[in-house]
Amino acid sequence: MTSKTEYEAIIGLEVHCQLSTASKIFCGCSTQFGAPPNSNVCPVCLGLPGVLPVLNAKVLAYAIKTGLALNCQIAPLSKFDRKQYFYPDLPKNYQISQYDLPIAEHGWLEVSLEDGTKKKIGITRLHMEEDAGKLVHAGSDRLAGSSHSLVDYNRAGVPLMEIVSEPDMRSGAEASAYMQELRRIVRYLGVCDGNMQEGSMRCDVNISIRPRGSERFGTKVEIKNMNSFNAIQRAIEYEIARQAEALEAGERIIQETRLWEENSQRTISMRSKEGSSDYRYFPEPDLVAMVTTPETVAHYRQELPVLPAQRRDRYQGEFGLSAYDANLIADERAVADFFEQTISLGADPKQVFNWMMGDITGWLNERKLKLADTPFRPETLQELLSLIADNTISTKIAKDILPELLAHGGSVKELVAQKGLTILSGQALAEIVEAVIAGNPKEVEQYRNGKTKLLGFFVGQVMKQTQGRAAPQETNELVLKKLQT
Repeated sequence: MTSKTEYEAIIGLEVHCQLSTASKIFCGCSTQFGAPPNSNVCPVCLGLPGVLPVLNAKVLAYAIKTGLALNCQIAPLSKFDRKQYFYPDLPKNYQISQYDLPIAEHGWLEVSLEDGTKKKIGITRLHMEEDAGKLVHAGSDRLAGSSHSLVDYNRAGVPLMEIVSEPDMRSGAEASAYMQELRRIVRYLGVCDGNMQEGSMRCDVNISIRPRGSERFGTKVEIKNMNSFNAIQRAIEYEIARQAEALEAGERIIQETRLWEENSQRTISMRSKEGSSDYRYFPEPDLVAMVTTPETVAHYRQELPVLPAQRRDRYQGEFGLSAYDANLIADERAVADFFEQTISLGADPKQVFNWMMGDITGWLNERKLKLADTPFRPETLQELLSLIADNTISTKIAKDILPELLAHGGSVKELVAQKGLTILSGQALAEIVEAVIAGNPKEVEQYRNGKTKLLGFFVGQVMKQTQGRAAPQETNELVLKKLQT
């Protein structure tokens, strides 16, 4: 798609985060993912007559902590509202949400872009609400083309935070970067697992375009339920091009909800977009308003961990990592904690990074494990690196025993002693070098006739005979000395 006029995109995201609570927002039903259909339900989340909701206190705590992490103002007084709409997966025919008095407003999130620049994205609001159920369309992934639909109410009443951004993004890449940083933050806080495949974090994209330089917004289109970073970026890029082509052809952009179709890599129309007035909000009569004191805000602020952006800056400034490496190691809180704990024991930061992002990550990925799933500890890695540094073991030996340490933990020194893997040096090594030289007279003659690259051959033979236990530098010196005599 091409356009004669240069257009600017105006993009905002509405992100839904399922909170990592054991029970639902207004009842004691389990939030377990993948349970048999309609097994995690009760009269409260089904909205049966005569029942009363009770707010899960952890939901409020998680919302306040997330608001603080996003630099929001926490409301001293907030309340719940009923959002009216009629759909088969909504058992009460209304959703308990927040409208005019949300728990948090007026925040911001800074994101790092691919070109090395940073951009601050405004946060309009953060509010709490309950999720709806799930429609299962027989024979298709959507209503069109299915023979019938079934409804599973397990998800109804699962607690959500909706985080609404300002329309500050201008490209698919910026929107993807924003979503990724937001996911890091909620995972660092432990309030949401960020599992986009299971739908515990998903977003709606609001996008319009206008001629570059214009102050007036274009007609907004919503792309519903995006659940991957790549899809968000591709859907936005497609939609910018689609709207530009339509305007160039003299067509009018209509306000509507569209879906991203992964197979055809395009957005398709779903329905015309309702306005907020259609929802007929009014205060939820069965829940009291929430008062949040300055003392409560201060308490939750103290509980905030060091966030990803702060860690990235520290890793570059204090440990000398590149921006890319700092982003990689700070991506997950547990990995970043392990990294910092190992360094605090005296290990070299760059060595720790290389081992963690290299051999250790490779071993974990092969087995689809996380570091926390193993008995491997920062003390173990620090001990391993110190034994390499003082020439007790070689790097090759360290790599050879790493899988056993990852699988079973334990003392590196004890394992090395048990397997007899300490580095060979001194007289014992000199005798092996002499035997290798004596056993390869043809190669010795070639070396002395100018084929000096054979030095590596002799060193390799020594390493082979010692199973990698020969001290590398000493081996080189002994071989060279022997060949020159």
